[in-house]
Amino acid sequence: MAKNLRLKAARAGKDMSQKDLADAVGVTRQTVNAIEMGDYNPTIRLCSAICRVLGKTLDELFGEE
Repeated sequence: MAKNLRLKAARAGKDMSQKDLADAVGVTRQTVNAIEMGDYNPTIRLCSAICRVLGKTLDELFGEE
């Protein structure tokens, strides 16, 4: 799995730390880090929650390159 640089960029664009995003969607900071590193494939429910918090679409953050 590739790193999710779009997620990292969107999070940074909102001036949120991994912990800020994790708290907002109810997961640990380690989970957010693992998603960004490409080590964890989040559920569609978690993907949707992240998109809501960051104001992005599923396609923008998790779609095919």
